[in-house]
Amino acid sequence: MLEVRALNQFYGESHTLRDVALTVPKGSCTCLMGRNGVGKTTLLKVLMGLLPATEGSIRFEEREFRGQLPEARARVGIGYVPQGREIFPQLTVGENLRIALIAGRQRSGRIPDAVFELFPVLKQMLKRRGGDLSGGQQQQLAIGRALVLNPVLLVLDEPTEGIQPNIVHEIGDVILRLNREQGLTVLLVEQKIAFARRVAERFSILDKGRTVASGAMDELNDALINQYLRV
Repeated sequence: MLEVRALNQFYGESHTLRDVALTVPKGSCTCLMGRNGVGKTTLLKVLMGLLPATEGSIRFEEREFRGQLPEARARVGIGYVPQGREIFPQLTVGENLRIALIAGRQRSGRIPDAVFELFPVLKQMLKRRGGDLSGGQQQQLAIGRALVLNPVLLVLDEPTEGIQPNIVHEIGDVILRLNREQGLTVLLVEQKIAFARRVAERFSILDKGRTVASGAMDELNDALINQYLRV
């Protein structure tokens, strides 16, 4: 579904991504891993068109997307949950969700019932301001907002960061349900190895802006963890 080849990106004189390769098969849940500062969030921003790539290819369902505007991703069904959630704190939960309808592929003007089935708390708090929610509730809102797009690929940047353990488990349940029961393709950045092993079937590791390992999750062994993931 998503194929990245020989991708390079620069911040000024700094070469942040170096010939990155990434494959996300249709129907899979793939976890992008690596220590802080190795380029994971940068790679997602490049994939979403929020940062430019200097060289390389980004193909989604056989269509080249490198150089296209971020809106093009939403129109073809790529939902994005950024690091730090980035909800609109002064808007209500309902308004945050409805904003996503503008960019989505469907023009019904109605928030899908599936969002509230996955996150019942959002329905209870439709009129509450996003900034008044807890961190875990804000993360659920951010994921729900991406799901309003009715995506075929869901991209999540550290969905468990700063979240209380019970909500982390709930988010894992949601990812499993979306991927394994509903067939939604998922790409996530995650540092918690136990969480990654629970929800993902494939992994790809970045180190110093390069892809250094990838494969089935059961191939993520102690040697790779000690060399590239352990702090």
